[in-house]
Amino acid sequence: MTDRPIPTTGRSRRRFDAPETTPEDHWRAIVLFGRNVASYKFALGKSLIELAVEAKTEVNLEELAIPFSRHVAEHLQSADKQATSATSRYLDACRAFNRGEIPQDQLIDRTVELGFTNVIDAFHIVNGAPTPTTFFTDERRSGGGIRLTDALLQTVIGGQAVNLPMEIESRWRLVETAWELNLPKHLVSVQYEPEAQGLVVEDSRQRRRSVTGARGALSGYQDGACFYCGGAVDASMAVGVDVDHFLPWSLGSLGFPYNLDGVWNLVLACPTCNRGEGGKSARIPTLRYLESLHDRNEYLIGSHHPLRETLMLQTGLTEPLRASFLRGAYADAARLLIHTWEPPPQ
Repeated sequence: MTDRPIPTTGRSRRRFDAPETTPEDHWRAIVLFGRNVASYKFALGKSLIELAVEAKTEVNLEELAIPFSRHVAEHLQSADKQATSATSRYLDACRAFNRGEIPQDQLIDRTVELGFTNVIDAFHIVNGAPTPTTFFTDERRSGGGIRLTDALLQTVIGGQAVNLPMEIESRWRLVETAWELNLPKHLVSVQYEPEAQGLVVEDSRQRRRSVTGARGALSGYQDGACFYCGGAVDASMAVGVDVDHFLPWSLGSLGFPYNLDGVWNLVLACPTCNRGEGGKSARIPTLRYLESLHDRNEYLIGSHHPLRETLMLQTGLTEPLRASFLRGAYADAARLLIHTWEPPPQ
């Protein structure tokens, strides 16, 4: 007697299905994985969000130049290096505006002339190809500016609208800090500051300097969701999301020989999962969440320094070494804490 196949309904089931992606995924890919030779991509992203909130669709270059130049000028005040090139006529114009040497209308003219040369063309390019979703169309050749798409408007008013501006700002701060320090990538190490719940780096004189909040830096790599239950979290509100140590911070008092404040061990969690009744508290998550942590870290490593270099410095230069590191740390933690935890089914 032979085994009969299990009947299926409808079309036959495939072993693997192509993952579904959303416009929010494509937006985050642009912010997190697009190449950075200047910070204009971040300024354009923040400007697009502002204009979409105002329900604009047709935007001429003068209108676009107003928020764009404001964001670039503001960031130049805190970090003068905003590009990898040694000189930039546009950044010089923004610096002149900050010094009071040119008025805003002249800065707007310079932005229209110089600020959009490459960024509009390159905005949607990730890993050498355009994203499936476009958030604006380029109408400059016909004498216009850009036209915002429905995908942008829906993304801005969607469930992750509160996180997206913060994620851009955090990413911008990380990139410009790496440029400003002018250190080799393997020497740029980002650390977590528990009291301020932010990320810091050490400069060449070993002085610690604040970079950005940990919530904004991690939110995009978790799609704005709790690491454990998958529920949406608002990374802009400290009361709505916790920066959690995957392997509990309390292990440090037991002589645990790992850097628990390393980025590799930090995730965002909703307060219910982290410290609510029946929450994780000082227990370690079940093994399946270790696999998720490894996937999250590899996702983050796929972006550019300094978080990429920091993670590799903390856990290993290759994927097998990083997996081995996590397995060893998890096994040592399990020997000390014994009990595991996972959230109730969602």
